[in-house]
Amino acid sequence: MTDKVDRRIREALDALELVAHDKVEREGITSPDDVAALMLPKAHGLEQEYLWVLTLNTRNVVINVHEIYHGSLNTSLIRVGELFREAIRDNAAAIIVCHNHPSGDPTPSPEDISVTKAIIEAGNLLDVTVLDHIVLGMPRFTSLKAQNLAF
Repeated sequence: MTDKVDRRIREALDALELVAHDKVEREGITSPDDVAALMLPKAHGLEQEYLWVLTLNTRNVVINVHEIYHGSLNTSLIRVGELFREAIRDNAAAIIVCHNHPSGDPTPSPEDISVTKAIIEAGNLLDVTVLDHIVLGMPRFTSLKAQNLAF
């Protein structure tokens, strides 16, 4: 019975992700809600931290979503330079960093805030704008930019 329910949940999440992707592809990222709609289905049920970089063109249309890391139950080691490798390969104008908290609580940690500051500084040096850092919980999320944390 639970396999059937899990499969139906996964199918529903996949459908939501397709709808979000189509909207973002047409209009670009216009808000943290757009990022959450696109990324929450990817984060559903993950028991480790994952970190993704969304690369965007000059109209904030997503070029690609790159999984950069996955870590332990509650940590992920981030080397800032690796976040920009895919952005440079994609010739991206901007990036959005996104990671999950397996606990379900999307409250940014002090480490999330400090690494975001380092990411923004690196982006400035590379001429790649860091638009936001989104922390995903289930079913909530937090935008560091909207909270004025590190931005």
